[in-house]
Amino acid sequence: MSKRKPVEYDQMEVGEVLGPVEVAIDTHFLRSAAFTVDDYHEWSLGDASPFGKPVAQGAALLCDLLRLLYTRFDPNQDLGLHQHEEFQLFSPVFVGETVRLEGRFVEKYVKRGRGYIITEAEARTVGDDRLIIRHRATETADLPGGQEYADTKRDAPPSRRVVAHVPEGRTFVKDLSGAFAAGDPMRGPVKTIYQDQMSVYSGAHLFWQSIHTNRDVAAKLGMKDTVAQGLMIASYISEWATRLFGKSWFQTGKVSATFLASVFPGDILSVFGIISETIQSAEGTTVEVEFWVKTQNEETAAAGWFSGLHSDDPMKS
Repeated sequence: MSKRKPVEYDQMEVGEVLGPVEVAIDTHFLRSAAFTVDDYHEWSLGDASPFGKPVAQGAALLCDLLRLLYTRFDPNQDLGLHQHEEFQLFSPVFVGETVRLEGRFVEKYVKRGRGYIITEAEARTVGDDRLIIRHRATETADLPGGQEYADTKRDAPPSRRVVAHVPEGRTFVKDLSGAFAAGDPMRGPVKTIYQDQMSVYSGAHLFWQSIHTNRDVAAKLGMKDTVAQGLMIASYISEWATRLFGKSWFQTGKVSATFLASVFPGDILSVFGIISETIQSAEGTTVEVEFWVKTQNEETAAAGWFSGLHSDDPMKS
């Protein structure tokens, strides 16, 4: 491979292809994914999968999709921060399969003196070209020093605001197996952020030095410590959604997450949600949940929504 480029705004061209990369979905992959985000689901690591064999966690390929950047750019020069993530699931991927990942830059813009790059990527099985997951990531990108950049004019959809507050007088719904309605609050997982998990998730095994694995690099951005990847939070949401929707999550799941504050080692994250909408169709009932993630200091670290096709018996369907 030719020398990787610096991770700078002017070096990134809309339409530039990232990848392809092939990833083997083996037992080591499933165990590593489980360790990094504490998602030891029996469908991945046991014999309980309703698909007949172990299946990768729904969000297990997200980090590999994001790392497609490093097929062209230097991972040790990346000081970007993930701002927004969207992904959609289409099919489970099973242990023993190999997936092909490929992406491209689809947009770049400047806002308030800061550069942003949007990447779209997908994963497909090598054996039968089955679509597994698509994602769209918005990240910051360094602007060259000494130059002034005007804000980019763009037709962006209006941002959706999530009210990160449990409504008074409503009882928490444990899951979707019983009665529920729009407006019902829910409690998601509680997670503690650990550096060893952050390091494995962010490529320490590849000897990359980044804001996620090296305090000195994080300090260049003025951070008090290393910063957890936003995709770890997205994975927590996918884990919760798997418990809520079951088998259908791997085929109908959608997530849109905005990362609002940096998360550091030792932080404790609590996920909350409110059922925002139910939509009837020929396939069944799609349930949408607005979520937010609070730190132990009551700071909102992330917010967004996810949806999936509801099943009466999610863990067995």
